[in-house]
Order: sequence, then structure tokens, then C-alpha cells
Amino acid sequence: MSEGFTNRLSDRAVLRLCYDWDSWAREDQRPPLDPWSTWMLMGGRGCGKTRAGAEWVRGAIEGRASYALAPSGHVALVGETFADAREVMVEGVSGLRRTAPPWNQPRYEATRKRLVWENGAVAQLFSAEDPESLRGPQFDAAWCDEIGKWRYGEDAFDQLAFGLRLGQQPRCVVTTTPRATPLVKRLIADPTCVVSHATSHANRAYLADGFLEGLERTYGGSRLYRQEVAGELIADRTDSLWQRDTIDSTRLAAPPPLQRVVVAVDPPASSHAKSNACGIVACGAIADGQFAVLADETCQAARPEEWARRAIDLFHEVRADLIIAEANQGGDMVRSVLEQASRDVPVKLVHAKRGKWLRAEPVAYLYAQGRVHHVGAFAALEDEMLDFGPEGLSAPGKSPDRLDALVWAITELMGTGDLPPRLRSI
Repeated sequence: MSEGFTNRLSDRAVLRLCYDWDSWAREDQRPPLDPWSTWMLMGGRGCGKTRAGAEWVRGAIEGRASYALAPSGHVALVGETFADAREVMVEGVSGLRRTAPPWNQPRYEATRKRLVWENGAVAQLFSAEDPESLRGPQFDAAWCDEIGKWRYGEDAFDQLAFGLRLGQQPRCVVTTTPRATPLVKRLIADPTCVVSHATSHANRAYLADGFLEGLERTYGGSRLYRQEVAGELIADRTDSLWQRDTIDSTRLAAPPPLQRVVVAVDPPASSHAKSNACGIVACGAIADGQFAVLADETCQAARPEEWARRAIDLFHEVRADLIIAEANQGGDMVRSVLEQASRDVPVKLVHAKRGKWLRAEPVAYLYAQGRVHHVGAFAALEDEMLDFGPEGLSAPGKSPDRLDALVWAITELMGTGDLPPRLRSI
């Protein structure tokens, strides 16, 4: 759009133009022309997915022709958690309030967890962590964000679908980074779902200088880069020790009684921005040789006192019996850091004498037997597991820190034996 053109416009017209999304949006950010009930926009980080979702909600509430047959008045906003829905979908840089024009600014009612527009339209916030909260309400439009990370993806989406029953044409927009979860694959196969794709590069003009170049240098060519930047839906590695179906088939919503619980720590050698992460994973032993993955509190670029405190906090949160810490990168320093954080927590140091693949094989075998259960979903940990092949992760030089911690925890619990189960609150 030329400067000469805008100079001929009045201030009011320029302001209107600034908020005319259809004048600025890319083709993949506009609602599809084909008939659809669900529109899924999959793309890389920073590609403009959130802005497209927010603008679609605004267009539907205003009743614009390409967005809705009639103005929407009852909208569901479903994020991975309630905090995500509020901080990203509502208050974020590309969220509903930040992108709304001054003449149609919605009012956020924090106590009722909803947005209200001057025309009476209401958008209610929901957390995908609580699928049952979607049972009962009814809507004529919905926006779901980052469904690839939803812990109870299909349950939450199904409950939402039952409530999409108002208006002439109830529709749902989904914005997500691609992950080959059952829900994402189900929607792709649904003939009433139209899928749009975008790469991070498509939105280069609005990203920080050097951001994409930095990702290219660090992750270029890897599966992680293809998923998070190129916006590709990546199939499981055929040479990986784990497959997604194996993990999904034994997933639990809540932990059963546990015999023993440990927190495993895989500390990094340093704590600067480019250091490996500190893997921190909690697991528990169930009766009959079964195991549960309870939490992943892995942290990046954390100082020793920071990762030690996080491990100690998790120890108390899951009422663990022991902290397992790999000592290859720090020896007794690892024990010292943990004891400085809390002297009342038992710590056992372990040393890696074999390669990561060989140490992980017995644990992967337990998964193949259906004996390891993830309590909920751990997106980053599971992505790492699915990307772990004989030569490590696909990103050159990247360490599987979450996976290492998981392997140490399960390996320790494999020697638990037939201890009686104890009741714990997780």
C-alpha cells in the first residue's frame, strides 16, 4: 500500500484502514472460501496464527459476510490452560483486546472469565485441562488455540463439539503448531475441516531481526525446525525407540496408588543461554511392574541453585522418596547444590557408563509392553522421545535432557520390586 494513497485519506479513514484485517491479512490467514465447519490453521512459531484466530472471532461477532452468516453472540475461547487463554488469546500482542479497534473494544470481566462486546456478544474462556467445564454451555462459534499441546485433546474437543449448536452455521477455528496427535490427525481427515498452512518465514516482516536466522543456524534441517518453523506435520521417526501410538495407548488422566516415587535430574554442564537444559522428571512405580510419568519440570538456561530449587519443589509436590541425579557433569557438586537447596531431601548420584541409546532401550521396552503410563500429556518430553534415534536427536548437537531424566527415573524404579502401594495426593 503506497504512502501516496494513505496521504489522500482522512485520519478517520486511515484509522479504519489500520483495523481492516482483510486489507492486511495473507491468504492463509483469511477464512477459507470452501464450505467448512472447522478451519485449522497450522503453522510455525510467529507465523500469525493467533492474530488470524482473533480476527476471525472479531469478524464473526461483527457478522461480516466471509466470517459468519449472522453476528455470533456466544463464543468459546479454549486454550491449553485458562492462563494461556487469557494471556495469549485475550491479552496477548495478537489477542482479542490488543487487536480490537477503539470503536469495538471488548470489556474483560475477570471474575466471570469472559469478554463482552457493546452489541452484547460474549466470549467465554475455557481451559482444555478441564473438558467437563465445556459440558453444558452452548455456542455459535469457537476458537481453539494450540490443540497439539492439549493434554486431554479429544475429550476437550468432543465436549466443545456437543456445545456448538447455536446459530445458522456454528463454526470452530483451530490455531496450532503442528504435532501429530490423535486430535490433529482426526481433524485433518475430517472432510468438514479445511486446513491452512503457514511458515514462520511468511511473517518475517513482523518478527525480530535475526530471529529466523538464529533458528536456522541452531536447528536448520532438523525435525524440530521443520515442525516449529516450517510448520510441517512430522510423522514419527521410523528408527525411534518410541512411537506416538505406544505412548497414547496407555495414557492416564490421574495417577493410581504408587509404591515409590522418584525425581530424576540430568544437570547441564553450564547455565548460559545456549547450554543444554536441566532435565527434571518425576516418575512413580505402580503395582505389577507398571510405572507412571508424573511431571516434567525441565528448565533451560537455569543456574545451579535454580534447577536445584525446582527439583526440590517437585520432590515435595509429588511426595517423592528420592532424587536421582546424574553426576557425570559435576560429580559431588551436583549433590552439594541439591543439599544447599534442602538438606532434608535424600539424593542418590548415578553415573552413565553406557551410551544414551543403550540406557534407554530397557525403558523403551517397558513402553512397548504397555507398562509405562503418562499421567496427562507432556508435549516437549514426548516430542523428544519420538525424535530419539540411534544417533540421538535429529537437531545436530542437541541433547535429549528430558529423555535422560525420564530414563534415570524409570531405571531406578525398575528395582522397586513388590512394595505395597501407598496412597499419595498428586
